[in-house]
Amino acid sequence: MAHKKTTSTSAKVLYRPVGILSGVLSGALAGIVFKQVWKKASPKSVDDAPSALQSEFPLWEILAAAALQGALYATIKALMERGGARAFERVVGEWPGD
Repeated sequence: MAHKKTTSTSAKVLYRPVGILSGVLSGALAGIVFKQVWKKASPKSVDDAPSALQSEFPLWEILAAAALQGALYATIKALMERGGARAFERVVGEWPGD
């Protein structure tokens, strides 16, 4: 079982800007990564992934693009949040979550 780390209220408040910044950066990075992956994975050579309202794409392709985009976003966001929390802990000495 993992050791539970305690967090003070001040550490949570101090971490908020770091958390917001990591959320914005992870969203931007996920968008960039998704565009590059979609260029390689797309059955057609289109630059942009299909959206739900584009009738020229089959449903399976729209769903595949949405699932890939969601998975990449969630993975990158988790990595960025965890990295930010670890860096915050090294600098401040307290874990920002829980």
